Amino acid sequence: MAGAPAGDATIAQLESTAREIRRDIIRMVGRAGSGHPGGSLSVTDLVTALLFHEMRNDPAHPDDPARDRLVLSKGHAAPALYAALAHRGFLPHEELLSLRQLGSRLQGHVDRNKLPCIEASTGCLGQGIGMAVGMALGARLERQSHRVYAILGDGECQAGPTWEALMVGGHYRLANLVVLLDRNGYETDGATESILGIEPIVDKFAAFRYHTIDIDGHDFGQILAALAEARTTVDRPTAIVARTVKGKGVSFMENTHVWHGKAPNAAETERALAELADPPAS
Repeated sequence: MAGAPAGDATIAQLESTAREIRRDIIRMVGRAGSGHPGGSLSVTDLVTALLFHEMRNDPAHPDDPARDRLVLSKGHAAPALYAALAHRGFLPHEELLSLRQLGSRLQGHVDRNKLPCIEASTGCLGQGIGMAVGMALGARLERQSHRVYAILGDGECQAGPTWEALMVGGHYRLANLVVLLDRNGYETDGATESILGIEPIVDKFAAFRYHTIDIDGHDFGQILAALAEARTTVDRPTAIVARTVKGKGVSFMENTHVWHGKAPNAAETERALAELADPPAS
């Protein structure tokens, strides 16, 4: 029942889907007047690769016990996940514009009590990865074959609970756990390395007994290859350090912390949408 979602999707199709998801992110946050566009845009390609190529899930059966789990530990990037889930068929596309509205199911941070396709309520730094490790350990104890994917943010790697959870995953060699770090280099107040540096992050994951892969987080070829490599790693969990661009795809949002938690106004929204329009046919 929880077969692969779109395992035959081409890189061109994934790129097109990611572009539409980015446009939805801008529309959602612009309409709401609040939200987190920068980190949502940076994580879009990772979420797209997972939901449209890698993970076993079925919109018709979102609670299937055999499904793979995705935990968005950086819960403030909710717009990216909501938009991807809508394109995947888990919720109506028109619902996206209700983001952060009173009574909406689409909270500013993902809430598992609102939507059946959300695995964990996250946003508190280090909380999501702990739940993901627990899910992976539980699956092994119950001899279940599903996999658990957790997406971390830069700022989370400054939080102690993150490393406590990662230590557990490495200690128990949870090969069914894949951690993806959205390494965009910025957090709320500035550059990660100037606030509390987390490098050498690849060495740190390796020291915690993770098979570690360092990639360009916007190159679908590298993303899919890393996910495939994670599937063949059977003696330990995998950590994929995805080097990404904060605000990817919108020139005035890229490589700055300013748009971490700031919504575009009407004019900025239109400018961003124009930049994210389909590229001219070759």
